Amino acid sequence: MSIFATIGQQATKFTAAIIILAAIIGMINPMTFSWVAGTAQMLVLGVIMLGIGITLGTKDYKILAQRPLDILAGATIQYTVMPLLAIGIGRMLNLSDGLILGLVLVGSCPGGVSSNIMTYLARGDVAFSVGMTTVSTLLAPVMTPLWLMVLLGETVDMDAWGMFKFMLLVTLFPVLLGSFSNMAFGSKGWFEKIKDIMPAVAVLAFACIVGGVAAVHGHRFAESALVMVIAIALHNAGGYVLGFYAAQVVGMSTAKKRTVAIETGVQNAGLATGLSAKFFPANAESAIATAVAVVWHSVSGTILGNGFAWWDVKQGKGESNAAKKLS
Repeated sequence: MSIFATIGQQATKFTAAIIILAAIIGMINPMTFSWVAGTAQMLVLGVIMLGIGITLGTKDYKILAQRPLDILAGATIQYTVMPLLAIGIGRMLNLSDGLILGLVLVGSCPGGVSSNIMTYLARGDVAFSVGMTTVSTLLAPVMTPLWLMVLLGETVDMDAWGMFKFMLLVTLFPVLLGSFSNMAFGSKGWFEKIKDIMPAVAVLAFACIVGGVAAVHGHRFAESALVMVIAIALHNAGGYVLGFYAAQVVGMSTAKKRTVAIETGVQNAGLATGLSAKFFPANAESAIATAVAVVWHSVSGTILGNGFAWWDVKQGKGESNAAKKLS
């Protein structure tokens, strides 16, 4: 294994710790991350999405063509369960408008960039996970502003058209650029090194986004910390449970049910954090909630993935064929 791959794996393994450290630094010394704003913030988000795109090659699009019904079902589950669950929890807990906005932002974003690793840990269907992440990311410029407008359009002043254009530029374009680069240069040794190091770059980019939020709004965290964490935990856990059983209803295998559970529960909260800072800069609660979700999803998803693997060992099952190789 190259040193680049090792760095990438270690950064992914300690994602939560790195993000927590960035948040603490941002609160203690705001100047460290004060630069993560405006154009710089857009570039950081673009780097994260470029990292996703670089992992996508011809075989991944073949998966989409070969398994359209599975992936369509998975994406439908994700883009219905998480936004509706977010607004439901927000109303049930009588959250402030800012916290509801943050929760709905997280719920309306595509699958998280680390969900494929978590699926691998869970002995799920990694190829299916990659397909779901791909489709949800490609749909995000439409689905994210659409859900925000439907669920919060009457209570939150937002520029849905502006968000759509922004997400095309910051999500879809970098993903397609990275993917086309992978297909064109994937066999080159130098490009393999870039692919190996991109997980670490993406984690550091996430950390910068969270650090930037902490630098601006960190001093307000304690104002709603408890109810915020409860809401994020319920939303995340609800995504796992409802995703798993929704996949069961449509007749998916155990490996696929685990995959849908993780893809549904683990959202790209880093993107939600960037969107909050870009389009709702005055809403401190929304920004903090999305930043906390980045950490929570990283930790809980890893725990769930290892929990599924532990259950297989306890039941005497060997490693599933679907999870032997990370796609």
